[in-house]
Amino acid sequence: MADKPEYETALGASSRDKITLLGQDLAQDVMGEVGFGELAFWLATQRRPSKGETRVFEAVLAALADHGFTPTAIVTRLTYLSAPDSVQGALAAGLLGGGSRFLGVTEDCGRFLHDVLGTVEDQPTDEAGWDALASTTVESVRAQRKFVPGLGHHVHKDGDPRTARLFEIAAEEGLRGPHLELFAAIGRVHPQVLGKTLPLNGAGVCGAALADLGLPLELLRGFALLARTAGLIGQLAEELRHPVANDIFLSVDLNNRSVAPDPEV
Repeated sequence: MADKPEYETALGASSRDKITLLGQDLAQDVMGEVGFGELAFWLATQRRPSKGETRVFEAVLAALADHGFTPTAIVTRLTYLSAPDSVQGALAAGLLGGGSRFLGVTEDCGRFLHDVLGTVEDQPTDEAGWDALASTTVESVRAQRKFVPGLGHHVHKDGDPRTARLFEIAAEEGLRGPHLELFAAIGRVHPQVLGKTLPLNGAGVCGAALADLGLPLELLRGFALLARTAGLIGQLAEELRHPVANDIFLSVDLNNRSVAPDPEV
């Protein structure tokens, strides 16, 4: 008889009387002892984060949890209105809307900064050096008629309040690394290159902070979605208490206007 295949994992495993997770006894060593943010970091990296890393990581999760009636929140409420028997469907609908305009900027910015840093042999050691690198970066993006991820916000025109706070927290924990330094420099120099001043947005600074924590770039959007899951649960909880989804639906349904077909030429 052939040997049974084995599937190795350092994550969760169960026996008749015990569950282990990351080499720890789940019931005795994790439950009630490890916070969820710390555990999420630990699961992704398979190393236990320091207190400073946990603080920065959880600050990112808090920054991305909920932004009010964004498309992700609205679609979650509307999906629940249509299928109240499917909480998972409502949450999934909201999470599927995490892309280049909402939530996905966290990944886009982290990757962008990482790619730029990968082009330099020696990272700058002072503000002037970071500003020079940032100027070259913004000029290159502008020449390609593209946009710098994390630059600009449709509401916080005069500055995203999350951005300065996350810079502050990272600095306090000694975790303001090269991704955050480059992002800060982009904030300083871009007005001279673009001829206008745009805020560094919260999603962008979150991507920079996560990259500085050494988290996998491929998972940066996943952490944004992890944070937004909590926010969407909050949206559903509020919808149960103070429903607005039906009003949103009717505001469109009762105010549509029939027009002649407009076929593509």
